[in-house]
Amino acid sequence: MNRKAIALVTALACTGAGAAEVTVKNDSLGDFDPGAIVWGFAPGEAAASWLTSPCNGNLRAVQVFWRSPNANSAVEIHDSITVFRGGTFPNPGAEAAVIGGPVLNDGVINQWRFLDENNTIPLNVPLSNGEVFVISFKFFTEPLAGSGPSVVRDADGIQSNRNALLADFGGTFVWFNSATLGLTGDWVIRGVVDCPVVVQNADVAVNLSASLPLYSPGAPLDYTVTVSNAGPVAAANTSIVDIFPAGYTATSWTCSASGGASCTSGGSGNITQNVSLPSGSQVIYQVSGTVDAGTTGSLSNAATAVVGGSVTDPSPSNNTMSLLLLPESDRLFKDTFEPVN
Repeated sequence: MNRKAIALVTALACTGAGAAEVTVKNDSLGDFDPGAIVWGFAPGEAAASWLTSPCNGNLRAVQVFWRSPNANSAVEIHDSITVFRGGTFPNPGAEAAVIGGPVLNDGVINQWRFLDENNTIPLNVPLSNGEVFVISFKFFTEPLAGSGPSVVRDADGIQSNRNALLADFGGTFVWFNSATLGLTGDWVIRGVVDCPVVVQNADVAVNLSASLPLYSPGAPLDYTVTVSNAGPVAAANTSIVDIFPAGYTATSWTCSASGGASCTSGGSGNITQNVSLPSGSQVIYQVSGTVDAGTTGSLSNAATAVVGGSVTDPSPSNNTMSLLLLPESDRLFKDTFEPVN
């Protein structure tokens, strides 16, 4: 393959091009952390990260942090980057993809998404959830120790069986556990896995009832607001709103939770609360108040629950319930009768 394959360079803070992409890494390098440069590689030797896929997805990109002490060296071209299936550590399994002649820019995480220099053959390695895969960076020339760029490791210790090194022993290349050869950190060699976005559904429903079928001006009236979650996932950030109608004064309310739900225990006035609703749970608001004297006509109240975060409600029609109460005088009028002469 032509050694002038184009590299896509990203800043150290890059974590993926899309919401569904997950950067898989062993290293703990943070934004603008320089890491530690590792020299001493001979031509044909390689550094490799053993990584684990977070989903049933596709490997879409590979990343290598390439740096010199001054981060101002010229662009270099090295041998290859190879993606392997997981084998028996430290020996990788079957070859899955090869990027030949990767172009490296100094001082940044270099990222590659294509196998060819014309950007027409995308990197696409199917992976299963929990599958181990290996990304290996092979040197074409020996990095200039002390001044030139090379691969980088983090500085907070090395994970067991996650970092490998292909070393030349008299013309024979052998894979080793990097820790046994003195490496004290994890390689900053990463993969970007495209994980399908899984819709998280939580069927949240509202029920609203009143203590009386009809209201009387100046008399007490209580409401009960029940918000439940039929799942299948939790609705951890659900907003509950009940703005009481003009003509009704809510003196106080209390909230009780069951099934692992949580809510504010009590308050007064309108209900505007955020609650947590695990699947199968519910919260119940008991509202005590009084219909204002002089109130006439219908008394309309509505309670609503809005599911927040990344959760979707598959049945939004039951997220709001309205209740219309007529005055007691309407029933009295209906029940009166004219005497028979």
